[in-house]
Amino acid sequence: MGRKRKGREVSGWLVVDKPAGITSTAVVNKVRWAFDAQKAGHAGTLDPAATGVLAVALGEATKTVPYITDALKCYRFTVTFGAATTTDDAEGEVIETAAARPGDAEIEAALPAFRGDILQVPPQFSAVKVAGERAYDLAREGERLDLAARPLWVDRLALIARPDADHAVFEMVCGKGGYVRSIARDLGRALGCLGHVQELRRLWSGPFAAEQGIGLDLLDRLAKTEALDAHLLPLELGLDDLPEVKATPDGAARLRNGTPGMVIAHDLAFGEEAWASFQGRALAVGHYQAGELHPTRVFNR
Repeated sequence: MGRKRKGREVSGWLVVDKPAGITSTAVVNKVRWAFDAQKAGHAGTLDPAATGVLAVALGEATKTVPYITDALKCYRFTVTFGAATTTDDAEGEVIETAAARPGDAEIEAALPAFRGDILQVPPQFSAVKVAGERAYDLAREGERLDLAARPLWVDRLALIARPDADHAVFEMVCGKGGYVRSIARDLGRALGCLGHVQELRRLWSGPFAAEQGIGLDLLDRLAKTEALDAHLLPLELGLDDLPEVKATPDGAARLRNGTPGMVIAHDLAFGEEAWASFQGRALAVGHYQAGELHPTRVFNR
């Protein structure tokens, strides 16, 4: 028999408004401690210098993390023109400079190449694995890596402010796996002026917005109290992008046991992924087939 996990069997989502200077893993550990939760994870890493939405899943909500990771996300970021850095942001060392500065019209003309389906090379300092090792570990040892380009969907990329000739503020909505630092780097090179990220904030991620976020100071003050539980959002929000089907009483019993159960569905295609609920609570995620949901994930609640 496996060892029982220590902590509470608490499930749901907590939206943290992450401050700069702390890793995403450290935030998850702090949230898990504050709730005394058995299990916790996050949906989409933010760099230590970045701020904004870090959605932390607790307990059974961790089973919905892949759906938030795959969801669209919105970033607001400031690019500094005139310098390239080792990390493609202000944390790195300057490795190249340029005197040119682009005008607004030049920037607008360059943006379409970074929208839609694009290929993006990750930063040298990134979590991409190379021969089983993280790229950032190899980069810290001085290795120059030849990283393969990866596909990325950019739904929106817009210039929203121009504080001065050296800086521009952008908003980007993109899919899974996007590196804002790569956008800044590649845009700077396309404009002939170089560039790196100065500031980065995630405004929303799937159904979670920065306005919902709790700060770490408040998290510390409310730690291990019922008042903190009031900030917990339902597990079901992690399934926001999937269609919902209603389980029958018999279907609910079968789904809880991990076997196909009867559901009531409208306009759902054969094999389509959906989640089943009963009396307002998520039971399982699976694929719809001829009036039944065949579960791939079951929530133990």
